[in-house]
Amino acid sequence: MLLVAFTPKISNAQESTVEQVQQIAPVSAPGVNASKTTLKQGSLPLFSLSIADSENSDDLVPALRVVGILTILTLAPAILLLMSAFTRILIVLSFVRQALGSPTMPPNQVLIGLSLFLTYFVMGPTTTKIYDTSIAPYMAKTISAEQAFDQAQQPLRDFMMAQVRRDDLKLFFSLSNTAQPAKPEDIPMRILIPSFIISELKSAFQIGFLVYLPFIIIDMIVSSVLMAMGMMMLPPTVVSLPLKIILFVVVDGWNLLTGSLIRSFA
Repeated sequence: MLLVAFTPKISNAQESTVEQVQQIAPVSAPGVNASKTTLKQGSLPLFSLSIADSENSDDLVPALRVVGILTILTLAPAILLLMSAFTRILIVLSFVRQALGSPTMPPNQVLIGLSLFLTYFVMGPTTTKIYDTSIAPYMAKTISAEQAFDQAQQPLRDFMMAQVRRDDLKLFFSLSNTAQPAKPEDIPMRILIPSFIISELKSAFQIGFLVYLPFIIIDMIVSSVLMAMGMMMLPPTVVSLPLKIILFVVVDGWNLLTGSLIRSFA
């Protein structure tokens, strides 16, 4: 059996002429030999990652626990973003950029940054409830980690239940062969989360369609005018792009779009 362990190697910083050096108490850890963790005073510990054989199956548990924690930390940002307003906001902003005809302006960093701050604004009440009911009591050691995890789910559940569609819930209930509960509080998270994501995608595409309409009308008008003038070789996008940008700026498009997005979560 393979065992992953951190084994310190000792590097003496003093001369070998020192007669006697007091030793520090050895550090004990599962799967690590205590004799190999004894540090001498004035020594510098060097850590290395090694793989060794082990006959005890219990030695593998700490290594698997570390791998599990690192996996959760890696996937946690993506999971939390999918359970928030980030999906709808980012997709709508991407539709606006495509409708304007400038696929690189604004750049991706600007769109993602704006989406994150708008998500922080929309999710402000929810994150405040999570902190007051879960994080703060847990830091004060008044509730356990399991209780904090359960109480943190309730504000997120309330937010997702306000945005999810019944048809999407019915879809996942039918796919899982599970009877629909009588109360919304009894809906499991494994059904609520994918239903919420699909509902957010549908809402984002509906808003994107409405955003596209005025820009398509401008493209059609410009194409008709150019054809009537006999300018067949001039691409319509060359003329329509500045017109769409001017129209978007005159009507204060970013203000209208941001306000509509935030109100859609009310």
